[in-house]
Amino acid sequence: MSAEFIKIYPENPDMRRIEQVVRCLREGGVIIYPTDTVYGMGCDIHNQRAIERIARIKGIKPEKANFSFICYDLSHLSEYTKGVDTPIFKLMKKALPGPFTFILEANTKVPKLLNNKKKTVGIRIPDHNVPRQIVKELGHPILTTSIRDEDEVIEYSTDPELIYEKYQHLVDLVIDGGYGNNVASTIVDCSEGEPEIVRQGLGDIEQYL
Repeated sequence: MSAEFIKIYPENPDMRRIEQVVRCLREGGVIIYPTDTVYGMGCDIHNQRAIERIARIKGIKPEKANFSFICYDLSHLSEYTKGVDTPIFKLMKKALPGPFTFILEANTKVPKLLNNKKKTVGIRIPDHNVPRQIVKELGHPILTTSIRDEDEVIEYSTDPELIYEKYQHLVDLVIDGGYGNNVASTIVDCSEGEPEIVRQGLGDIEQYL
C-alpha cells in the first residue's frame, strides 16, 4: 500500500490535516515532513516499532542511530535532558526556533525510548509551523532523522514529489510543504558545557554567542 501524500501550507497549516498526521503517528506510523532545513523522517518517540522501522529504512541499528527529537518549545527539555546550564539555556532561547540541533546530556528516559546506551540527545525546534504544530497536537516530541540522498551532487532531496516517489512504499505518510532546503541544521554539542560546532549547517550559531 502506498503512503498518503498530503499538502500542508506552512504559513497557515490546516488543522484537519495536522490531526490526520497526528492520528498516523499515534497508530505507529512513519512520516516524512518539511522543516526549516531539509525534509525529515520521523515517528512518535514512544513507539518502539516505529523507531525500529526508521532505523531499518536508514539501514542502521537503532542503538547506533543519532536520532534527534523535534520539540514544540523548550518546555520539553526537563523531560528528556539533565539540567541545562543557564548560559546554554539562554543560547538556545536566542537561537530557537531555528536551523540548529543542540546535543545535550540525556536523562534516563531517553535510553529507554531509543533502546540504546547513548548519554546524549539531539534537541531540535525548527522554525517551521508544520512540524511544530504536529508536535503540539501530539503532546510530546517526535523522533527525527534527515532524509539523505544517494546522489553525490545533491546530498538532500528537496522536491516533495520526488521524495514521495522514493519513499511511498516505505513510510505511511508524506507531507508536501513545498520545496525543502538542501542544507541540514547546524549541530551544536553542549553536552560538555561549552558549545562546540560538530557540523556547520544552515544556522550560524556565532551570532548568538
